Amino acid sequence: MGWNSWDCYGTTVTEDEVKANADFMAKNLKQYGWQYIVIDIQWSDPNARAHGYRSNAELAMDGNGRLIPAENRFPSSAGGRGFKPLADYIHGLGLKFGIHIMRGIPRRAVQANLPVRGSNARAADIADVHSLCPWNGDMYGVDVSRPGGQQYYDSLLDLYSSWGVDYIKADDIARPVHHDEIAALHRAISKTGRAIVLSLSPGPATLKDLAFLQENANLWRISDDFWDDWGSLKQMFLLLSVWGGAGRPGAWPDADMLPLGHIGLRAERGEPRNSRFTRDEAQTVMSLWSIAQSPLMFGGDLPTTDAFTLSLITNEEVLAVNQKASHGYPFSQSGSMVAWTAESTDPNERYLGIFNTAERPGSIRVDWGALKLPERCTLRDLWQRKDLGTIETGNTFRLAPHASALYRVQANAK
Repeated sequence: MGWNSWDCYGTTVTEDEVKANADFMAKNLKQYGWQYIVIDIQWSDPNARAHGYRSNAELAMDGNGRLIPAENRFPSSAGGRGFKPLADYIHGLGLKFGIHIMRGIPRRAVQANLPVRGSNARAADIADVHSLCPWNGDMYGVDVSRPGGQQYYDSLLDLYSSWGVDYIKADDIARPVHHDEIAALHRAISKTGRAIVLSLSPGPATLKDLAFLQENANLWRISDDFWDDWGSLKQMFLLLSVWGGAGRPGAWPDADMLPLGHIGLRAERGEPRNSRFTRDEAQTVMSLWSIAQSPLMFGGDLPTTDAFTLSLITNEEVLAVNQKASHGYPFSQSGSMVAWTAESTDPNERYLGIFNTAERPGSIRVDWGALKLPERCTLRDLWQRKDLGTIETGNTFRLAPHASALYRVQANAK
């Protein structure tokens, strides 16, 4: 659970903006379990611009070809301090600090043929100049089978761990799955002795790689970038159903960030705006991500978030479904109506999600037997935080278009 700068600021976030979001999280969200503050792509570009990447950007890096923060955007990094002062600030708030990286080694490091720290190799020796990102021209892939390849990733993690990084979002690495470089990152993290979360982007990853992903990463994207339109949300029902129940502690399919609240300030898609999702749709995002146990990375600018959106991300009963439930999957469908369930830590109860994916009101009948529960159960509405009393099996649930509901269903005591 955390905040990521991408949906608000794209490539251009500054130190003051990161601190403002961290301050807000510490004051208003930390008590609900929100903890990660993640700086997304291009933090090393002193001239980063919104709505696109600069060709052949002059990225700040050290003498070993490792990217470092642009000092004009992150002034506390001056003097070779890197992100350590900012990480210390965030840790001082009781939060954790994360950064985005691209797969590989900077092309400019290869052009300068810089030495690889901890190795006799140089950048040109380990670069795979044919392994390119299709949407960003900053990097070449690293051939980790060559002498110095693993050492380059080791040197990156040595640097990041010295800064106090707790979370790495590695990009251009999960579509397709770059097995060798993912494994190299995993090994490099393990060598630091620091607990660093590894997140893989973009998606969609494929189920055939599930065992590998579980062993080498903590979360992996199951979709391309998710934005605030109903078509993308409707598609996520299918993608999450494919991965239903595949998550386990420490290894989770990731449905991407939550484009809720105030987004697009300097982002890659659209102009400054409040999320285009309606209130029902925004609640549906939170309901689906929660019962499917997707990681929750908030994309809106926290200090300017509206009260309704804050109510969605501070509902402790809904967040408990995301954080404490397991094996969420869809178990019933009637036309446009879909029912999901997830296991609770209590064997006598289940969580139930009801969703209407149509443009018109809909209804669905739910048999408690399908949830392995008796014919009479007690129902609690988690969004309304209200007990609904005893409900007989076969109850019909009705919802408005694009709406959702989350319940805790508990077997009645004999």
